[in-house]
Amino acid sequence: MRVKDAVIYDISAVFEDETVETVIRLLSRQNLSGVPVVDYDMRVVGFVSESDLIKALVPSYFSLLRSASFIPDTNQLIRNVVKIKDKPISEFMNKPPIVVKEDDPLIVAADYLIRHGFKSLPVVDDSMQLVGILRRIDVLRVVSERKLEI
Repeated sequence: MRVKDAVIYDISAVFEDETVETVIRLLSRQNLSGVPVVDYDMRVVGFVSESDLIKALVPSYFSLLRSASFIPDTNQLIRNVVKIKDKPISEFMNKPPIVVKEDDPLIVAADYLIRHGFKSLPVVDDSMQLVGILRRIDVLRVVSERKLEI
């Protein structure tokens, strides 16, 4: 089984100069956890997730969550959103992106998803142009249909 057997071709992506605010709205509106970031030739140059944006808004948020004394400060979150909402998403995306190709073994892609804690991976062609997205649920769907070659 290959990535192409589980890839979703109807996908969303954002350009690297899109604003943080635009990306947040897209993720919310389409119920996405992350989105590939592309240049104007549709080559994948990064990936941004909701976790990346939370880290940008409240840099110490995840470490503070582990503390029993952490009390969220909504005002700080609002102030930080105002500070970064008009900045380009390229400042907050993960780069270089971790990608897979359609002919890669699905088990390799599943390993990337599990080891790195990703919810999805961009699928690219040989020139790094975006062709689709592979989500964890797509891997699970293929496995549940017993199509995965072991």
